[in-house]
Amino acid sequence: MQLDHDQLHKLLDALAESDIQEFRLEGDDFRLEVRRNLPVTAVAAPPVTVAQTVSPAPVVDVPVQGDTAPAAPPPAAGSRSDLVDVTAPMVGTFYTAPAPGEAPFVEIGSRINAGQTICILEAMKLMNELEAEVAGEVVEILVDNGTPVEFGQVLMRVKPG
Repeated sequence: MQLDHDQLHKLLDALAESDIQEFRLEGDDFRLEVRRNLPVTAVAAPPVTVAQTVSPAPVVDVPVQGDTAPAAPPPAAGSRSDLVDVTAPMVGTFYTAPAPGEAPFVEIGSRINAGQTICILEAMKLMNELEAEVAGEVVEILVDNGTPVEFGQVLMRVKPG
């Protein structure tokens, strides 16, 4: 069984919209496990440059701690009603720039347009560019570069306009 980049995204989107808490898919040369609302031991990896070709991902086992309360996304600071939250559409590692040493996509005070790349989320060695859904000004960035993030976690806040 082969799973390309587009199929992986469609699968993750379908899982995100469902109530499924755990999912496992195994092929000849890979194993995909998705678990939500379960404690996960995160390992930060150094940033990797975006590759144009995608090869099958290696088998990745994520250790799960037993009999502990589910981990919740880190709480965000008080929300203002005039700001739009930009949330993580998947579990991954948050990167502010396309590669180490390069300028960040956005900073606090940056003006952004809808469709503009604002960060990268690395998931299973794939670099996923996150695009702005609204135009406006970045007023808060709540996650540090290279930090693991969870599905639904607020990454930054934008003042539309």
